[in-house]
Amino acid sequence: MTNPSLYLAVTAHGFGHAVRAASVAARIQELDPEILLVLVTQAPRWLLESYIPGDFIQRARAFDVGVIQSDSINMDKQATLDKLREIRTRQHSIIAAEADYIRTNKINLVFADVPFLAAPIAKAAGVPCWMMSNFGWDFIYRDWGGEFNEIADWISECYRQCDRLFRLPLHEPMSAFPHITDMGLTGGTPHFDESELRATFRLHAPSEKIVLLTFGGLGLQEIPYNNIKDFSDWQFITFDDRAPDLPNLIKVCDRAYRPVDFMPLCGRIVSKPGYSTFSEALRLNASIVSLTREGFAESPILLEGLQNYARHQILSADEFFRGAWEFLHVPLSPPRQTTPLPTDGTDSIARALIDYCRNSSRN
Repeated sequence: MTNPSLYLAVTAHGFGHAVRAASVAARIQELDPEILLVLVTQAPRWLLESYIPGDFIQRARAFDVGVIQSDSINMDKQATLDKLREIRTRQHSIIAAEADYIRTNKINLVFADVPFLAAPIAKAAGVPCWMMSNFGWDFIYRDWGGEFNEIADWISECYRQCDRLFRLPLHEPMSAFPHITDMGLTGGTPHFDESELRATFRLHAPSEKIVLLTFGGLGLQEIPYNNIKDFSDWQFITFDDRAPDLPNLIKVCDRAYRPVDFMPLCGRIVSKPGYSTFSEALRLNASIVSLTREGFAESPILLEGLQNYARHQILSADEFFRGAWEFLHVPLSPPRQTTPLPTDGTDSIARALIDYCRNSSRN
């Protein structure tokens, strides 16, 4: 009997989808290292490897586009529409090529986060398609209206071919999916303890005066780092290698470290609305300061969840980009809900995938 294999198709929009999919892949590898993992994504390999410690195959393919952006806030809708139309024109050849790959390599299951073509690919290959997400791309595009409505209808039809959706917290209804299982939060866990990080990066400030600045894979243009000079007794952590050299700004350039590794020792995590950052922080009971984001339908849902489940602040663009960061002196608001979200999503999804792959490989 050959070892089972799992085909993981991941949206390469930013880093968030890759982070949560890689977290599940890493847990699968930990529980059942004989399952072959094929990650089908154009996300950078170093990012996947920062979560997945063992071997895996990466197949650099893109079945969706997400949103074309210059950074984590600014979107190019016309370029996004043009690329989606191109993908729709090529969908039959894409489906045929990937279905052939799946059959040739005896893949047991397609698991996607959350490229819509993964479902028709799996159907053409004769294997099930399971998905994981808190939103579908049809939800994002339909909110834009106009010419995006037709694209959203096409995507919804693809999602209807999905056999099972693991719906994550902080979600939209995801009504196109016929079979939904609600799950807990997903994400990685820290690889380093607090004392080790403090020693390595010379973090001497108390936790309430350590701030993690993290804005996903696309980053932000023109972060006003000069404001940091006014907080000399604070320390700020960034993964932005273009940041200026300032005495109290720690630049993390070693890719062995991830934002989640620093979350437990920070009094505030300053971010933009993004499921993976919010989810990893919520799993660690960390405090989140979030910018708002206009024109992206997921954002109000995430910000509502932030207010419900985290110690938090919500900032306007003006407060962050043009203010003097007075928000750092404002106490955090407590969560509105007293019952936290379940945090077992990564483990539960991994175990379900393992069970299916093992059972199908015996048949």
